[in-house]
Amino acid sequence: MPELCGGIAAGQILVIFSSLYLNIRMQHHKICILGAGPGGATAALHLANKGIPCVLIDKAVFPRDKVCGDALSGKVVNELKRINPELPGMLSQTEDQLPSWGIHFISPAGHKLSVPFKHNYDPAQDTPSGYISKRVDFDNFLIEQVRQRPEITLLEGIDIAKVEKTGQGYTLTDKSSKHQFTTSLLIVANGAHSAFARQEAGIKQEAEHYCAGLRAYYKNVAGLDQDNFIELHFLKDFLPGYFWIFPLPGGYANVGVGMLSETVSQKRVNLKKEMLRMIETHPEFRQRFAGAELMGDIKGYGLPLGSKKRVISGDNYMLVGDAASLIDPFTGEGISNAMISGRWAATQAELCLQQQNFSASFMQDYDKAVYNRLWKELKLSRHMQRLLNYPWLFNQVASKASKNKALAETISCMFTDLDLRERLKQPSFYLKLLFN
Repeated sequence: MPELCGGIAAGQILVIFSSLYLNIRMQHHKICILGAGPGGATAALHLANKGIPCVLIDKAVFPRDKVCGDALSGKVVNELKRINPELPGMLSQTEDQLPSWGIHFISPAGHKLSVPFKHNYDPAQDTPSGYISKRVDFDNFLIEQVRQRPEITLLEGIDIAKVEKTGQGYTLTDKSSKHQFTTSLLIVANGAHSAFARQEAGIKQEAEHYCAGLRAYYKNVAGLDQDNFIELHFLKDFLPGYFWIFPLPGGYANVGVGMLSETVSQKRVNLKKEMLRMIETHPEFRQRFAGAELMGDIKGYGLPLGSKKRVISGDNYMLVGDAASLIDPFTGEGISNAMISGRWAATQAELCLQQQNFSASFMQDYDKAVYNRLWKELKLSRHMQRLLNYPWLFNQVASKASKNKALAETISCMFTDLDLRERLKQPSFYLKLLFN
């Protein structure tokens, strides 16, 4: 056998490289998080705060784009505080965000109902309750926090193709078969199209609980709100769904449409064609987009809505965020719910390790915690979504609220106070509104 430099035989070199290869290929981690978006990153950061190590795997290399509306609600800000009280302030100092102070709801008849995130806010003095930031920037903001934590092993550019159940947990293998991981507990946070959620957890895609969406970036859209209110236009042609315009830094705007998949199928809607037609023909949009420029492509994505309770855990696993179908049925918001579920997944993971119990029955505490926090809100949003089947009622509510400051403030409070929002389910609320 020929010898190489230093007198080391080629066979020895082969053995050394084979050993290194096997060490890289076979890794065991007590906790493995699949997907490093807001849900997965939040789970990893909370585990790190508890001193618990984990591996966080994503098929992308950050920063990476993610098709989304790009709005960060007050719930997102609160979840950032739970990770580290300094994070909201750090986010506000970046150049990649705009502070947002509320939402404009525009009814099918064109009546505007403005709902500030904070009552009687003062942009000059108050801390913003929400922000708008492209996902490529916000997700990378969280990943930069991940990179600073020695408890987290971040592995990027690894596309897991196979997940197999074992007696002790799961084995994950990437497409190239160069990387293989075993884990006692798998936290699945790999998004709306998670193969694990469908194939292993049995989460079905149901048209009445699924929304089709399109997102585009435009530059120089006219008439954006000076306080960066996001706009939700409930146009007759898109009910039950909406057309949105969200301002972004640098003169950009996130523009898109969302509609229930059930409606898209029933009405045979070409969303892209209808979105462009609306921009070109709608009286208001035609003026506002006259000098605007489409930047890049119009991209589509699916939103698994949290309008139905599901089993989101099982033996040795938990589903987080979009993989758990936790998107708000009315607003389409998913980031905050992903972060909330990521936080509770970390809490449950700590208990699993303490008691060495990874059974489905023990994991049910995770489901209970997530739905105790979110279900009331998701259920109310489902009722509000159904109100869109009665555009005349939406028009009446928006019309009266646009002329009555006290009513507008009451409805504004309903969006932040769940007990008040319960009144939106009651017919008596609308009878009093319409006849008083």
